[in-house]
Amino acid sequence: MTAVHDERSEVRTAPDKAPAPLSDRLKDALGAPVRALREAPRGPLLAVSAVALLSLVVYAVVRHFVNTSMVDMIVYRAEGGAVADGTDLYGLRVTEWNLPATYPPFAAMLFVPTTWFPIPFLRVAITLGNLGLLALLAHLSFKLVGWPRRELRPLGVILVTGCGVWLEPVFTTLRYGQINLALACLILWDLTRPDGRRSKGLAIGIAAGIKLTPGLFAVYLLITGRIRAAFVAGFTFLGTFLIGALVLPDATWGFWTKYLYDSSRVGKTEIVDNQSVRGAFARLLHTADPGTLATLGSATVAVAGLAIAVWASASARWLPRAEAWGVCCAAVTAVLISPISWTHHWVWCVPVLTLLACEAAVEQGRPQAVRRVRWRAAFGATLVGFLSFGMWVVPHHGDLDLHLPAVSQVPASVYPLVGVCFLLAAALRIRARRRAAGAPLVRLPGQRAGGRPGPAHDRQQAPAAR
Repeated sequence: MTAVHDERSEVRTAPDKAPAPLSDRLKDALGAPVRALREAPRGPLLAVSAVALLSLVVYAVVRHFVNTSMVDMIVYRAEGGAVADGTDLYGLRVTEWNLPATYPPFAAMLFVPTTWFPIPFLRVAITLGNLGLLALLAHLSFKLVGWPRRELRPLGVILVTGCGVWLEPVFTTLRYGQINLALACLILWDLTRPDGRRSKGLAIGIAAGIKLTPGLFAVYLLITGRIRAAFVAGFTFLGTFLIGALVLPDATWGFWTKYLYDSSRVGKTEIVDNQSVRGAFARLLHTADPGTLATLGSATVAVAGLAIAVWASASARWLPRAEAWGVCCAAVTAVLISPISWTHHWVWCVPVLTLLACEAAVEQGRPQAVRRVRWRAAFGATLVGFLSFGMWVVPHHGDLDLHLPAVSQVPASVYPLVGVCFLLAAALRIRARRRAAGAPLVRLPGQRAGGRPGPAHDRQQAPAAR
């Protein structure tokens, strides 16, 4: 694909006019994929479809020979059964690993429909559903980034859907029957909507009610000045709590007063499955409880990551794709600072890779005299990181996670390293763009955007990226 997104374009969308009736919007949304396929160039569409189909066939063969337990799907079904039967939600243990329920009661209520179908049917249905969600996540990622041009986006969606199954977080999500793709789509759908929509924040609140970590995106909305959307997310989350309390009062009391704080229910901090900052510290320090040092490390990443996300969002005047940088930084920060972030939580690699691919394509489209390889290198390294399955290569069975040699630390914690490097790259990108435009690195109170007075400067647009 060629880069066509204009470096000078503003990223933040203006508030919409009065929205169309819901029926018209639903009809338009359902017809959009068909219209997009009709507009796509025939030859490339057929070629990309063939590649995607071949990839999915190979994936199906590999999936047949590996242990595709879909164990998390079984846990979700058991949670739904506990709600339907009125049994102890947080006392259940299922599968050979004796896994407990770890989500809020509101999430367990949403799992009730899974009890209506046998497990073999659910394996197929949830796998196909996750592939559909992967396609939707790709579409939303392209929409967030504003790249490539409209008629080429169906090609990108098909390619990501077919080949994205080999990204380790996506592969593991499909293998375990996880809900990460659904949560990412809820959040990204909300964040790609115009700021003027009164219901913006609703989907983020629902996602936070299912799994608490998405609440960080409400914080992102708040500190980037979208107060109403942040409050909508907060009140929606409160609504999910009240629904849980009304339907499952005992389970709600137990979750919020006891089980939420019992990390042993979720899993061990030190195992390679945990790709958070805290997990990396645990393996590096060879201890199951990395203590204060890991807490300080996570807190530092939280403050720095959110600061970079806000800095990106506030730099839309000078930074192309500013909102995409802000959202991706917030997403990476959320996964990094969670005490336990399983590898499948990193499905945010899809929008991150989309953003880096866009930057690489824009760079490739420049005159050769000023062209650099920085973004192609960044995209390639990040792609290799998420395709590597590095954490599964190191010896990690039994208590070996606590005794990893220095040479194994990098592959064992590849996602935290990629995440921190992405945040650093984002900070350098923002700094370079603001300096190139002659803007202050940080806007001071009462200072005009751009740092120099006068209406002429207010109309300034960012020069070509350095």
